[in-house]
Amino acid sequence: MGLFLSRNIADFVFSSLFSKKNGGNFIPMQIEDVVSLVSRTGRHMQRYDKGCRQVVGCIPYRFRKTEQSSSLEELEVLVISSQKGQGMLFPKGGWEIDESIEDAAKRETLEEAGVIGHLGSKLGVWRYKSKSHGTVHEGYMFPLLVQQQLDLWPEQSARKRQWMSVAEAREACQNVWMREALENLVCRQMHPQQAGEETKCT
Repeated sequence: MGLFLSRNIADFVFSSLFSKKNGGNFIPMQIEDVVSLVSRTGRHMQRYDKGCRQVVGCIPYRFRKTEQSSSLEELEVLVISSQKGQGMLFPKGGWEIDESIEDAAKRETLEEAGVIGHLGSKLGVWRYKSKSHGTVHEGYMFPLLVQQQLDLWPEQSARKRQWMSVAEAREACQNVWMREALENLVCRQMHPQQAGEETKCT
């Protein structure tokens, strides 16, 4: 039975990494196209700092040309529904001990929002109190310029996702600290010379 299962797994991995095209020739696919459809669960690998749970997330964004002028571009951000269905937010989750902060940010964004892209420098760090557990969390947020939006992702059955303008996201986002992170992203877009810093609005 073990050998049978191993062969099945090997066949799956092989078929996932190679697509059969052009008269039977195997053409390798990008490794990034093979995405786990299972989210990490549990908190046994969770990072804490002085009793604060460390979480990390992203503001996924893109530029969309407006209908009024082909030369103008509009910043849009991707928000997701909370698992409890109360309000919208940006993807975020626990930073675990076996991954870098950047890898954690990209993983959480993939799991919750189903997007992949280029991660920018940190937008800031916030301390906030969890509404569900009453504990203090330390939240790190990054911008992620979306390059690929997946049709299948780990939490697609638990969450809805929606592209919004900045103004719409300000209204929809339920977390104050995430709205502050959004303002930092907007400031950074207005002042690109400060893109390598933790830009803060005043």
